[in-house]
Amino acid sequence: MKVHYGFESYKNIKNPVVTVGTFDGVHYGHQKIIQRIQNIAKKNNGESVLLTFDPHPRKILQNDQSIKLIHTINEKINILEDLGLDHLVIYHFTKEFSKYSAKRYIDELLIQELGTHTLVIGYDHHFGNDREGNIDLLKKHEKSNPFHLEEIKAHEIDEIKISSTKVRSAIEKGNIHLIIDYCGHYYEFYGKVVHGNGIGKTIGTPTANIQLNSNEKIIPLDGVYAVVCQIKDSYFKGIMNIGLKPTVDESQKRTIEIHLFNYEKDIYGQDLRTKVIERIRDELKFSNLDDLKSQILKDNEKAKKILGSL
Repeated sequence: MKVHYGFESYKNIKNPVVTVGTFDGVHYGHQKIIQRIQNIAKKNNGESVLLTFDPHPRKILQNDQSIKLIHTINEKINILEDLGLDHLVIYHFTKEFSKYSAKRYIDELLIQELGTHTLVIGYDHHFGNDREGNIDLLKKHEKSNPFHLEEIKAHEIDEIKISSTKVRSAIEKGNIHLIIDYCGHYYEFYGKVVHGNGIGKTIGTPTANIQLNSNEKIIPLDGVYAVVCQIKDSYFKGIMNIGLKPTVDESQKRTIEIHLFNYEKDIYGQDLRTKVIERIRDELKFSNLDDLKSQILKDNEKAKKILGSL
Protein backbone atom coordinates (compact mmCIF):
# COMPACT_ATOMS: atom_id res chain seq x y z
CA MET A 1 0.00 0.00 0.00
CA LYS A 2 1.23 3.47 -0.87
CA VAL A 3 0.54 6.20 1.68
CA HIS A 4 0.13 9.74 0.35
CA TYR A 5 0.10 12.78 2.64
CA GLY A 6 -1.82 15.10 0.39
CA PHE A 7 -1.59 14.71 -3.38
CA GLU A 8 2.03 15.49 -4.21
CA SER A 9 3.00 11.81 -4.55
CA TYR A 10 -0.40 10.74 -5.88
CA LYS A 11 0.35 10.45 -9.58
CA ASN A 12 -0.40 8.11 -12.48
CA ILE A 13 -2.97 6.03 -10.60
CA LYS A 14 -4.74 3.63 -12.93
CA ASN A 15 -8.57 3.92 -12.92
CA PRO A 16 -8.85 4.95 -9.25
CA VAL A 17 -11.78 3.37 -7.42
CA VAL A 18 -12.31 5.73 -4.50
CA THR A 19 -14.10 5.76 -1.17
CA VAL A 20 -14.01 8.51 1.44
CA GLY A 21 -14.22 8.51 5.23
CA THR A 22 -12.46 8.68 8.60
CA PHE A 23 -12.64 4.86 8.98
CA ASP A 24 -11.86 5.05 12.72
CA GLY A 25 -11.73 1.48 14.02
CA VAL A 26 -11.62 -0.07 10.53
CA HIS A 27 -14.50 -2.33 11.63
CA TYR A 28 -16.31 -4.91 9.49
CA GLY A 29 -18.50 -2.22 7.92
CA HIS A 30 -15.38 -0.37 6.76
CA GLN A 31 -13.81 -3.61 5.62
CA LYS A 32 -16.86 -4.40 3.49
CA ILE A 33 -16.40 -1.06 1.70
CA ILE A 34 -12.69 -1.73 1.17
CA GLN A 35 -13.55 -5.13 -0.29
CA ARG A 36 -16.10 -3.50 -2.60
CA ILE A 37 -13.63 -0.97 -4.04
CA GLN A 38 -11.03 -3.72 -4.45
CA ASN A 39 -13.49 -5.88 -6.42
CA ILE A 40 -14.51 -2.96 -8.64
CA ALA A 41 -10.87 -2.02 -9.22
CA LYS A 42 -10.07 -5.59 -10.24
CA LYS A 43 -12.90 -5.62 -12.77
CA ASN A 44 -11.79 -2.29 -14.26
CA ASN A 45 -8.03 -2.86 -14.23
CA GLY A 46 -7.85 -0.15 -11.60
CA GLU A 47 -6.46 0.61 -8.13
CA SER A 48 -8.30 0.96 -4.80
CA VAL A 49 -8.06 4.33 -3.03
CA LEU A 50 -9.24 5.54 0.39
CA LEU A 51 -9.32 9.28 1.06
CA THR A 52 -9.26 9.90 4.80
CA PHE A 53 -8.75 12.94 6.98
CA ASP A 54 -6.38 13.98 9.74
CA PRO A 55 -7.07 15.43 12.24
CA HIS A 56 -10.53 13.98 12.83
CA PRO A 57 -13.06 16.44 11.25
CA ARG A 58 -15.01 16.78 14.51
CA LYS A 59 -11.94 18.28 16.18
CA ILE A 60 -12.02 21.11 13.64
CA LEU A 61 -15.75 21.51 13.01
CA GLN A 62 -16.80 21.31 16.68
CA ASN A 63 -13.50 22.49 18.18
CA ASP A 64 -13.67 19.37 20.36
CA GLN A 65 -10.13 18.39 21.34
CA SER A 66 -11.43 15.79 23.79
CA ILE A 67 -12.34 13.32 21.05
CA LYS A 68 -10.46 10.07 21.51
CA LEU A 69 -9.66 7.81 18.57
CA ILE A 70 -9.95 4.04 18.30
CA HIS A 71 -6.86 4.07 16.08
CA THR A 72 -4.09 6.58 15.64
CA ILE A 73 -3.24 7.35 12.03
CA ASN A 74 -0.25 4.97 12.12
CA GLU A 75 -2.36 2.13 13.51
CA LYS A 76 -4.93 2.77 10.79
CA ILE A 77 -2.20 2.62 8.15
CA ASN A 78 -1.04 -0.80 9.41
CA ILE A 79 -4.56 -2.27 9.38
CA LEU A 80 -5.44 -0.92 5.93
CA GLU A 81 -2.18 -2.26 4.55
CA ASP A 82 -3.05 -5.71 5.92
CA LEU A 83 -6.40 -5.48 4.09
CA GLY A 84 -4.59 -5.03 0.77
CA LEU A 85 -5.65 -1.47 -0.04
CA ASP A 86 -3.59 0.01 -2.90
CA HIS A 87 -3.53 3.70 -1.89
CA LEU A 88 -4.29 5.65 1.27
CA VAL A 89 -4.53 9.43 0.84
CA ILE A 90 -4.35 11.32 4.14
CA TYR A 91 -5.72 14.82 3.62
CA HIS A 92 -5.12 17.55 6.20
CA PHE A 93 -8.55 18.66 7.41
CA THR A 94 -8.82 22.40 8.04
CA LYS A 95 -11.53 25.02 8.64
CA GLU A 96 -10.90 26.35 5.14
CA PHE A 97 -11.41 22.91 3.62
CA SER A 98 -14.62 22.40 5.61
CA LYS A 99 -16.07 25.46 3.85
CA TYR A 100 -15.61 23.99 0.36
CA SER A 101 -18.92 23.86 -1.46
CA ALA A 102 -20.07 20.41 -2.53
CA LYS A 103 -19.34 21.34 -6.15
CA ARG A 104 -15.79 22.46 -5.32
CA TYR A 105 -15.27 19.25 -3.32
CA ILE A 106 -16.34 17.19 -6.34
CA ASP A 107 -14.42 19.24 -8.91
CA GLU A 108 -11.16 19.70 -7.01
CA LEU A 109 -10.85 16.61 -4.84
CA LEU A 110 -12.75 13.83 -6.56
CA ILE A 111 -12.04 14.82 -10.17
CA GLN A 112 -8.91 16.99 -10.33
CA GLU A 113 -6.80 15.53 -7.52
CA LEU A 114 -8.03 11.92 -7.24
CA GLY A 115 -8.94 11.39 -10.90
CA THR A 116 -11.82 9.21 -9.73
CA HIS A 117 -12.94 6.44 -12.08
CA THR A 118 -15.57 5.08 -9.67
CA LEU A 119 -16.76 6.57 -6.38
CA VAL A 120 -18.15 4.18 -3.75
CA ILE A 121 -19.96 5.84 -0.83
CA GLY A 122 -22.71 5.06 1.66
CA TYR A 123 -26.30 6.22 1.36
CA ASP A 124 -25.78 8.56 4.35
CA HIS A 125 -22.44 10.09 3.33
CA HIS A 126 -22.29 13.92 3.42
CA PHE A 127 -19.58 16.32 2.29
CA GLY A 128 -18.92 19.98 1.57
CA ASN A 129 -19.93 23.13 3.46
CA ASP A 130 -22.83 22.52 5.89
CA ARG A 131 -22.84 18.87 4.67
CA GLU A 132 -24.73 19.99 1.57
CA GLY A 133 -23.26 17.24 -0.59
CA ASN A 134 -24.78 13.75 -0.50
CA ILE A 135 -25.57 10.72 -2.63
CA ASP A 136 -28.65 12.43 -4.12
CA LEU A 137 -26.58 15.39 -5.32
CA LEU A 138 -24.05 13.03 -6.89
CA LYS A 139 -26.83 11.08 -8.62
CA LYS A 140 -28.35 14.31 -9.89
CA HIS A 141 -25.06 15.31 -11.54
CA GLU A 142 -23.86 11.80 -12.38
CA LYS A 143 -24.22 12.31 -16.13
CA SER A 144 -22.04 15.41 -16.03
CA ASN A 145 -19.42 13.81 -13.74
CA PRO A 146 -16.54 11.92 -15.40
CA PHE A 147 -16.81 9.07 -12.88
CA HIS A 148 -19.16 6.21 -12.08
CA LEU A 149 -21.12 6.19 -8.83
CA GLU A 150 -21.66 3.14 -6.62
CA GLU A 151 -23.99 3.50 -3.65
CA ILE A 152 -23.74 1.33 -0.55
CA LYS A 153 -27.40 0.78 0.27
CA ALA A 154 -28.89 1.22 3.75
CA HIS A 155 -29.66 -2.49 4.10
CA GLU A 156 -26.03 -3.39 3.36
CA ILE A 157 -24.82 -1.14 6.18
CA ASP A 158 -27.61 -2.27 8.52
CA GLU A 159 -26.73 -5.93 7.97
CA ILE A 160 -23.30 -5.29 9.50
CA LYS A 161 -24.83 -3.45 12.50
CA ILE A 162 -21.46 -1.99 13.46
CA SER A 163 -20.32 1.62 13.72
CA SER A 164 -17.27 3.44 15.05
CA THR A 165 -19.53 4.77 17.83
CA LYS A 166 -20.45 1.21 18.82
CA VAL A 167 -16.78 0.15 18.83
CA ARG A 168 -15.78 3.20 20.87
CA SER A 169 -18.56 2.53 23.39
CA ALA A 170 -17.42 -1.08 23.88
CA ILE A 171 -13.89 0.10 24.67
CA GLU A 172 -15.06 2.79 27.09
CA LYS A 173 -17.32 0.32 28.92
CA GLY A 174 -14.59 -2.31 29.20
CA ASN A 175 -16.32 -4.75 26.80
CA ILE A 176 -12.99 -5.22 25.11
CA HIS A 177 -13.74 -8.82 24.08
CA LEU A 178 -16.32 -7.50 21.59
CA ILE A 179 -13.72 -5.66 19.48
CA ILE A 180 -12.54 -8.86 17.77
CA ASP A 181 -16.19 -9.52 16.82
CA TYR A 182 -16.72 -5.98 15.53
CA CYS A 183 -13.41 -5.49 13.75
CA GLY A 184 -11.69 -8.85 13.22
CA HIS A 185 -8.68 -7.56 15.16
CA TYR A 186 -8.03 -6.84 18.83
CA TYR A 187 -7.98 -3.39 20.38
CA GLU A 188 -4.34 -2.38 20.69
CA PHE A 189 -2.09 0.52 21.59
CA TYR A 190 1.58 1.48 21.36
CA GLY A 191 3.63 2.95 24.18
CA LYS A 192 7.06 3.27 25.73
CA VAL A 193 8.12 1.61 28.99
CA VAL A 194 8.91 4.29 31.58
CA HIS A 195 9.93 4.24 35.25
CA GLY A 196 7.17 3.91 37.82
CA ASN A 197 7.19 3.79 41.62
CA GLY A 198 8.67 0.26 41.76
CA ILE A 199 5.98 -1.12 44.07
CA GLY A 200 5.32 -4.07 41.76
CA LYS A 201 8.76 -5.49 42.45
CA THR A 202 8.30 -5.30 46.21
CA ILE A 203 5.19 -7.51 46.04
CA GLY A 204 6.71 -10.00 43.61
CA THR A 205 4.97 -8.75 40.46
CA PRO A 206 7.26 -6.39 38.54
CA THR A 207 5.34 -4.20 36.14
CA ALA A 208 6.17 -2.07 33.12
CA ASN A 209 4.66 1.41 33.24
CA ILE A 210 3.44 2.45 29.80
CA GLN A 211 3.47 5.95 28.36
CA LEU A 212 1.19 6.00 25.35
CA ASN A 213 2.57 7.19 22.01
CA SER A 214 -0.54 9.34 21.46
CA ASN A 215 -2.76 11.30 23.84
CA GLU A 216 -5.58 11.04 21.28
CA LYS A 217 -5.97 7.31 21.91
CA ILE A 218 -9.12 6.05 23.59
CA ILE A 219 -8.31 4.06 26.74
CA PRO A 220 -10.43 1.17 28.04
CA LEU A 221 -12.38 1.39 31.30
CA ASP A 222 -10.22 1.12 34.42
CA GLY A 223 -9.63 -2.49 35.45
CA VAL A 224 -7.51 -5.59 34.96
CA TYR A 225 -7.05 -7.12 31.50
CA ALA A 226 -5.39 -10.12 29.85
CA VAL A 227 -2.95 -8.87 27.17
CA VAL A 228 -0.39 -9.96 24.60
CA CYS A 229 2.60 -7.64 24.14
CA GLN A 230 5.10 -7.36 21.32
CA ILE A 231 8.67 -6.29 22.08
CA LYS A 232 10.62 -5.99 18.83
CA ASP A 233 9.84 -9.30 17.05
CA SER A 234 8.84 -11.32 20.11
CA TYR A 235 5.43 -11.78 21.77
CA PHE A 236 4.71 -12.22 25.48
CA LYS A 237 1.53 -12.90 27.42
CA GLY A 238 0.70 -10.86 30.47
CA ILE A 239 -1.76 -8.92 32.57
CA MET A 240 -2.50 -5.19 32.60
CA ASN A 241 -3.95 -2.79 35.14
CA ILE A 242 -5.44 0.53 34.07
CA GLY A 243 -6.37 2.92 36.85
CA LEU A 244 -5.39 4.72 40.02
CA LYS A 245 -3.81 1.83 42.02
CA PRO A 246 -5.83 2.84 45.11
CA THR A 247 -4.23 0.25 47.40
CA VAL A 248 -0.65 1.47 46.95
CA ASP A 249 -0.86 4.99 45.52
CA GLU A 250 -2.75 8.05 46.77
CA SER A 251 -1.66 10.38 43.97
CA GLN A 252 -4.89 9.81 41.98
CA LYS A 253 -2.77 9.55 38.84
CA ARG A 254 -4.14 7.18 36.22
CA THR A 255 -1.52 4.72 34.97
CA ILE A 256 -1.19 1.74 32.65
CA GLU A 257 0.95 -1.07 34.07
CA ILE A 258 1.74 -4.44 32.50
CA HIS A 259 3.21 -7.56 34.08
CA LEU A 260 4.65 -10.03 31.56
CA PHE A 261 4.59 -13.69 32.58
CA ASN A 262 7.98 -15.42 32.89
CA TYR A 263 9.84 -12.33 31.70
CA GLU A 264 12.61 -10.77 33.78
CA LYS A 265 14.63 -8.62 31.36
CA ASP A 266 15.02 -4.87 31.78
CA ILE A 267 12.78 -3.23 29.15
CA TYR A 268 12.91 0.43 30.24
CA GLY A 269 12.82 2.65 27.19
CA GLN A 270 11.51 -0.15 24.95
CA ASP A 271 8.50 0.31 22.67
CA LEU A 272 5.61 -2.02 23.44
CA ARG A 273 2.71 -2.96 21.19
CA THR A 274 -0.11 -4.26 23.38
CA LYS A 275 -3.14 -6.25 22.22
CA VAL A 276 -5.92 -6.19 24.82
CA ILE A 277 -7.75 -9.53 24.80
CA GLU A 278 -10.27 -9.60 27.67
CA ARG A 279 -11.25 -7.72 30.81
CA ILE A 280 -10.86 -9.72 34.03
CA ARG A 281 -12.29 -7.44 36.73
CA ASP A 282 -12.77 -3.91 38.05
CA GLU A 283 -9.94 -2.12 39.77
CA LEU A 284 -10.38 -2.60 43.54
CA LYS A 285 -8.97 -1.11 46.71
CA PHE A 286 -7.66 -3.73 49.15
CA SER A 287 -7.26 -3.27 52.89
CA ASN A 288 -3.65 -4.51 52.86
CA LEU A 289 -0.84 -5.70 50.57
CA ASP A 290 -1.39 -9.38 51.41
CA ASP A 291 -4.94 -9.22 50.05
CA LEU A 292 -3.65 -7.44 46.95
CA LYS A 293 -0.97 -10.12 46.40
CA SER A 294 -3.56 -12.89 46.78
CA GLN A 295 -5.85 -11.25 44.21
CA ILE A 296 -2.96 -10.71 41.78
CA LEU A 297 -2.18 -14.46 41.87
CA LYS A 298 -5.83 -15.22 41.05
CA ASP A 299 -5.81 -12.63 38.25
CA ASN A 300 -2.64 -14.11 36.77
CA GLU A 301 -4.13 -17.60 36.68
CA LYS A 302 -7.31 -16.32 35.04
CA ALA A 303 -5.32 -14.36 32.45
CA LYS A 304 -3.22 -17.42 31.62
CA LYS A 305 -6.39 -19.44 30.99
CA ILE A 306 -7.82 -16.71 28.76
CA LEU A 307 -4.56 -16.44 26.81
CA GLY A 308 -3.87 -20.16 26.71
CA SER A 309 -4.93 -20.72 23.10
CA LEU A 310 -3.36 -17.56 21.68
